[in-house]
Amino acid sequence: MASDPTKPLLRLNPGLPQARQPGRRAVIQRPEAFPRADQEQRFGQRFQRLAEVLARDPAALELRADPAALAPERLLVFEVRGSVATFARAIARVPGLELIDEEELPSDEDKAPVAYLLVPDLRALQQIESLWQTWVAGRALPDGHTAWRDVFACLRDLRPWGPSDRVQPSDATLLGEEIFGKAEDEQVSLEVEIVFRPNADAAATNETNVMRAIVAHGGEVVSRSRLDDIAYHAILARLSVRTIRSIIERSPASLAGIEQVMYIRPQSVVTEIDVADMVALSPVAPSPAVVNDPILAVLDGVPMVGHPLLRQHVSVEDLFGLEPNALVAQRVHGSAMASLIVHGDRNQPAPPLPRQIHCIPVLGAADRFPPDRLIVDLIYQGVMRMRGSQDPSAPHVIIVNISLGNARRPFHGQLSPWARLLDRLAYRFGILFVVSAGNVTDGFPIPAFTTTLDFENAQEADRARGVVRALANIQADRRLFSPAETINGLTIGALNIDSVSPVDRAFARANINPFPSIETANPSSALGPGFADAVKPDILMPGSREHMRVVRSGDSIVVEPARASRGAGLKVAAPPALPGVEGAEAYTNGTSAAAALASRTAHRIHDALEAEYGQEFLQLANAQRAVLIKALLVHPARWPEETATLIKELLGPLGRGQASRQKDNIRRFIGYGSLDPDDAIACAADRATFWAVGSLANERSVDIAVPIPSAIGGRAQPHFISATLAWLTPVLPGRKAYRAVRMKILDPTDIANLGVAPHGNQPDGNQTNRGTVYMRRWSGDRAAVVTPNMTLSLRVQREPDSGEIEDTAVPFGLAVTVAMPGQIHLYDEVRARVRPQPVRP
Repeated sequence: MASDPTKPLLRLNPGLPQARQPGRRAVIQRPEAFPRADQEQRFGQRFQRLAEVLARDPAALELRADPAALAPERLLVFEVRGSVATFARAIARVPGLELIDEEELPSDEDKAPVAYLLVPDLRALQQIESLWQTWVAGRALPDGHTAWRDVFACLRDLRPWGPSDRVQPSDATLLGEEIFGKAEDEQVSLEVEIVFRPNADAAATNETNVMRAIVAHGGEVVSRSRLDDIAYHAILARLSVRTIRSIIERSPASLAGIEQVMYIRPQSVVTEIDVADMVALSPVAPSPAVVNDPILAVLDGVPMVGHPLLRQHVSVEDLFGLEPNALVAQRVHGSAMASLIVHGDRNQPAPPLPRQIHCIPVLGAADRFPPDRLIVDLIYQGVMRMRGSQDPSAPHVIIVNISLGNARRPFHGQLSPWARLLDRLAYRFGILFVVSAGNVTDGFPIPAFTTTLDFENAQEADRARGVVRALANIQADRRLFSPAETINGLTIGALNIDSVSPVDRAFARANINPFPSIETANPSSALGPGFADAVKPDILMPGSREHMRVVRSGDSIVVEPARASRGAGLKVAAPPALPGVEGAEAYTNGTSAAAALASRTAHRIHDALEAEYGQEFLQLANAQRAVLIKALLVHPARWPEETATLIKELLGPLGRGQASRQKDNIRRFIGYGSLDPDDAIACAADRATFWAVGSLANERSVDIAVPIPSAIGGRAQPHFISATLAWLTPVLPGRKAYRAVRMKILDPTDIANLGVAPHGNQPDGNQTNRGTVYMRRWSGDRAAVVTPNMTLSLRVQREPDSGEIEDTAVPFGLAVTVAMPGQIHLYDEVRARVRPQPVRP
């Protein structure tokens, strides 16, 4: 049943915190050790040389001069079999050692954790060498150092961080493309990440050394940034094509051979932005007065503030002086995103938001990242100005839209600095970041079809099957763009729907709709999963019905996404094409637009709760309102049945016991699924959605009593119960156990009495328990046993924290829905129980 705005979401109050319910702890198998003799043969010569040199050269000058040697003040790579946690405990016993980073790389044999360890002085290096000699000799290691036994026994490789590590293959390829065809003396920008040192003096020395190396290679330092919160230290530099060529070749004599350098990457480039097919501005209805107290901010391009659709709805804080360089005709992306957030898709007129939105431009001329700033630094400074300064410019902002991404940083397991920054700021200030997944607009082959006519004339089901299978074949090349792997933020993919009229749809006939009859992600929408295999994208929101154009045929066709148009696009505000005109409209599509619509929905959730609960809601802490909106936004999402079935049939794997792997393939494409935004904002006669907020300290839990309506009792009809939990976690930069706080909803022991069981068409418990959104859904059509004033106790539990963090209470938001389609008294019954109407005199 359609949502009814007169039926608001219903508040529940958690009980008192209590000890967590103990569960079965995962049994961690000790990794199989390599034979001691094999380890001695593999690594013995390196340690032997270390001992000999240290005996005759106490200053280790010979080791320092050899880039392949284990040496003090050098970043070493320990590749181990088993748990990096064991390694972390081991190094903690050696004074001065610094664990710079750790990650887990895929391996055909087993997990292959990698730790990056900085040996800052000679004493620490001597102690590692001494521990090795003790272990090789079969003697007991000193008290407090026994964990080194497992490190040495499970060591796969030990080597210094070198040029091949500093210049990753994908970055080398991009740098090669950047310099192709340019003169040898032409200057090109790149980003140099420095090995992060917590000590300020050591960090300053590192930075000075790297800057001197840049200048020595004929380059110039453009900008720099050091952010302790996320262990980030980087320089934006310009170097000649000749110099960059030597970096690509990983020459030890190049910048790639400088020990203080962690990574060398091409300068960040914004993902492709598509706004096209300009039309005259439709009539703009007068708007009621707008409140100048924003709760939503946009970090994007410079919007056209004089546009009739935007002038009273947008405030701009030009923190970085980008507005003067952005010609009015170029203020495309910022205007489009602001328009979607304020008004939604103009193909389907809707009331504007009641508050202004706060815009801080981070794109300059031609809607591109500024050439003289690091994008991570811009985002940091922008958020700090709004929320972190002594005189914050937007102190009540709790939703931040980022419809941007770095096209040169697809996610392949390692968190980007940009994602780490959003995670840290989200927890620190209680902000929900809404981020676009990214648009992969490269062409791709569809082997199922050989000609354009074959593709165009295929049955709709066959065309959809061919496209899905083709995308699955290249899914490794269509990963999320930084910062979409954020753990605390919500990542939004593009859903293939829009509100184009039948008349306007004719403008898309020159191109081909790959999914005319199923609801799924657009072909260009980047695929998940996210960090630590978390569900990503979180949800899909409308990104228009993306059509495809055939660019090559032969053995198989190659297709590319067609540009947005009035026949397949979302209608937005745009700068005018002619002087003297106040504004125009145009069409856009993709994940940027989808994220903007998600942010609009998040704002509407806030508006609905404010309207119903007033100060009761507004007096909640920023973080509590942010996590509640996060939970409510994801909560109505569902896998479209036909889409889930199609992906399962095509990609499998088939057979008993394969359900988890089938769901893994589905969630890569559609995350938790798609939703009707109205369902996140209000209830219906036959559907009641409840909300609750609270806070939990480490290893604590809390029960929330959910009213069960008698309307569902004794009826053998389809009904369901769903629950979504969201929180913001503190993070541990540089640690594989990055997500420090984990929460979950325990399955109620008596849920079966309500005639429901876990719903099969959703991510399973192991998949949904990897991020900061945890969702459970139970459904069935058996008659429920319901007693008068019955409640279902849902327990929210905080699991043991990962790593050493301060044990502070972490806020959570919970959304719970009880529904039985057709039972129109359901909502009124439970509302009377949780919000009794006041007695009138």
